[in-house]
Amino acid sequence: MDTVEYPNGEITVLWKPKLCKHEGICVKTLSKVYNPKSRPWIKVENATTQELLDQVAKCPSGALSIKKHLIYGT
Repeated sequence: MDTVEYPNGEITVLWKPKLCKHEGICVKTLSKVYNPKSRPWIKVENATTQELLDQVAKCPSGALSIKKHLIYGT
């Protein structure tokens, strides 16, 4: 499995396990979303889209990224 997707309706958080350096910045900055002891370990429903965007931008390895959903009719 190269990429795991976690959608919230507006965006999808993409996690690439092979890139992850396990520095824990995601867990430290947004522990209500990222819990390595839980399954699934990423629960995007526990944060706003903006909180997810801000946190993913801090991922030093690039293991976390965002796929934005297209909104039709706007």
